[in-house]
Amino acid sequence: MNMSLRMLRLLICLAFVLCVVSCGGHTTRVIDTPETRELPGWQKTYEVDGLRYQPLRDYRGFKQRGVASWYGRKFHGRKTSNGEVYDMHGMSAAHKTLPMGVYVKVTHLESGREIVVRVNDRGPFVSGRIIDLSYGAAQKIGIVDSGTAKVRIQALGYRDDKQLGKTSGSVSGSYAPGSFAVQIGAFSSVESASQLAGKMRNSYGKATVSSVLTNGQQIHRVRVGHYSTLAQAEVAAKNFVIKGFSGSYVIAFD
Repeated sequence: MNMSLRMLRLLICLAFVLCVVSCGGHTTRVIDTPETRELPGWQKTYEVDGLRYQPLRDYRGFKQRGVASWYGRKFHGRKTSNGEVYDMHGMSAAHKTLPMGVYVKVTHLESGREIVVRVNDRGPFVSGRIIDLSYGAAQKIGIVDSGTAKVRIQALGYRDDKQLGKTSGSVSGSYAPGSFAVQIGAFSSVESASQLAGKMRNSYGKATVSSVLTNGQQIHRVRVGHYSTLAQAEVAAKNFVIKGFSGSYVIAFD
């Protein structure tokens, strides 16, 4: 038993060492609490080089002015913060706190050029910079040669058509709709999760079990409903709390 405990502690220490080294050479630490334990890693509070960042749960009304930069070949093909593979030729961006999957309009304040990018990474962790564009996005807005530019960014929302963000970068289209559900519980037993999902499916039409490996343990999360707007999902989450599911919260499918 003692040997097993020592091995477990060693594995935890090794996992921690791996997670504190980021792709940009910064030291990163995810801050886990009982309230955030079941959240995806990119929704949790984190520290980079001693500075703490709290990811936003709601994009609505978000606007920001500052300096944009870009990143390219060094990171091409690597995993982004939400687990996607970075495509330097795509239309994506890194932001320190905006929710993953949100589309953002970026306006070059000097030239007036506008593009739309999809947030799928964290950064930039350089003082004074507010957004890191993919190489493809930087080309379209005209900052590849200069490296940086003063921009205004505005969060637009979610949409199912990811091809918009990967190709044209057009600012047209509707971004208000999204795809949301409410997570009402998480279980170590898949049977318990499946049983609850079945009951919820009868009442709400859609309920799924999503499984994830957390700290070496398989966790089975029950997610209910399919809501097209964040506002609808938030109302549903409050109703689930009233019905006794105290840990309910909204998730976005990006």
